[in-house]
Amino acid sequence: MDRTELADFLRRCRTRLTPADVGLSPGARRRTPGLRREEVAQLAGMSTDHYTRLEQARGSRPSRQMLAAVARALRLTGDERDHLFLLAGEEPSRDRTPTDHVRPGLLLLLDRLTDVPAQVVSDRGDILAQNAMARALHGDASAPEAEPNVVRRFFMDPSARELFPAEDHDRAGRTAVADLRATLARRPDDARLRALVRLLRARSEEFSALWDTHEVAVRQADVKRFLHPVVGLLELDCEVLLSPEHDQRLIVHTARPGSESHARLELLRVVGLQDLTRG
Repeated sequence: MDRTELADFLRRCRTRLTPADVGLSPGARRRTPGLRREEVAQLAGMSTDHYTRLEQARGSRPSRQMLAAVARALRLTGDERDHLFLLAGEEPSRDRTPTDHVRPGLLLLLDRLTDVPAQVVSDRGDILAQNAMARALHGDASAPEAEPNVVRRFFMDPSARELFPAEDHDRAGRTAVADLRATLARRPDDARLRALVRLLRARSEEFSALWDTHEVAVRQADVKRFLHPVVGLLELDCEVLLSPEHDQRLIVHTARPGSESHARLELLRVVGLQDLTRG
């Protein structure tokens, strides 16, 4: 681990960003260019003290998970992310179908969506980035106890289904399995994807039965219903923006203006911001 070079690289990447680049308010007048350390820490889901120690060339060696979070927070390109890993003494991922590093373009769009739930999800179902509204609707996927994969969550955690009306479960399950089938068809040699399918087949009879139907369909725009424990039933239009390689998608949920769901979505925005402030 090259602590000096790592610290310098982090500082330079931080100072080239503005709050607007990452969807933050400029706030009070800034004496120096770039983001503040506490802002990068917040975006990466780590403590300010931990991040500060990295920029000061001291502290413990960061984990791969933490490095990936910092790379997303600093909006690094794929090459810059690999460089960050090498400076920290980690081997960069050689998987050229990336699913853990969110493309800067998708993050740019996510940062600008402040009043609707939006998140970036890999084609394996891994939640890679969320805005505050998505955390308020779905839960914080970065929390230590959270299940970050939406397919595992749906089929292996009965409590996770409580977010959806019972009569929608069958359709939601079929959609998820058909989309996973389409992903496997594109990347039949993806070891992580095959391991996910094996796990789900072993742990969920429902998933296994649906998998055997061999339905194939990439997830597209849809209407989904959510039973939120605070604001109640939400009927939301689900828009899906696919990356050029179809391995990442930006999923946005909106409500029709003037509808009851629209009013409840606005209430969710207030509740979500309050929770974020308290956190």
